[in-house]
Amino acid sequence: MTTQSNTPSGWYPDPHGAAGTLRYWDGAQWTEHTHADQQTAPPDPRVLRQVRQQAGVAPSGAGGGTLFSEPVLVVNQKAKLIELTNEYSVYDQNGNQLGSVTEVGQSALKKVLRFVSSLDQFMTHKLEIRDAHGRPQLVLVRPAKIFKSRVVIERPDGQRVGEIVQQNMFGKINFAMNADGRQVGAIKAENWRAWNFSIVDHAGNEVARITKTWEGLAKTMFTTADNYVLQIHYQLPEPLLSLVVATALTVDTALKQDARGWG
Repeated sequence: MTTQSNTPSGWYPDPHGAAGTLRYWDGAQWTEHTHADQQTAPPDPRVLRQVRQQAGVAPSGAGGGTLFSEPVLVVNQKAKLIELTNEYSVYDQNGNQLGSVTEVGQSALKKVLRFVSSLDQFMTHKLEIRDAHGRPQLVLVRPAKIFKSRVVIERPDGQRVGEIVQQNMFGKINFAMNADGRQVGAIKAENWRAWNFSIVDHAGNEVARITKTWEGLAKTMFTTADNYVLQIHYQLPEPLLSLVVATALTVDTALKQDARGWG
């Protein structure tokens, strides 16, 4: 098998090994990781490194295999030199893909503005969180903003789940998670650059944590890719669970739209 540079990363028949052996292709080259060809693919070494070494998350028990039942979600943005459409893949802690996030309903004008300026941060954005089969699970709408972000979360049938509202513009950024006319939680940036977030319930107890991870200095400097690990500490009730998942899977696009600063 000849693997080209545009082939997605993953496990493929080992061109250098015995029959029945898989070798991991990282998207640019073959790695040293090999595994016997079985029905279930072995863990993705890049995701394992991202979760355990970069985010410092210890291995935990297996979840239910969905976006709403795994204790750890890994969110990796598709790296592009020029970001015209936001696209993210979502994995469990072993690298099995659970779903995706994509921006929908973009006009040609909005794509042009994304290319030449940051004016698109003042426009309405709509994102779909989809399961592994491409079926929408949550829909997020961030109305056009002037200063503070607000994100409305709905089910695919239009049923409202709640909203995320930016509380301040300076210092460590905080967001309130509201549902049914009351605050059910909050998202608190842990430093002014807002790379990491603590997610708390209505009583201020931390229920989840978002940690930004890095793909290397060159990739960070020259592309717009952002990668995050969400760790949920215990099973959460609704609507808090959906709000936490929605927040984590769209934190960069929905909340921190302009990479040059909050607001």
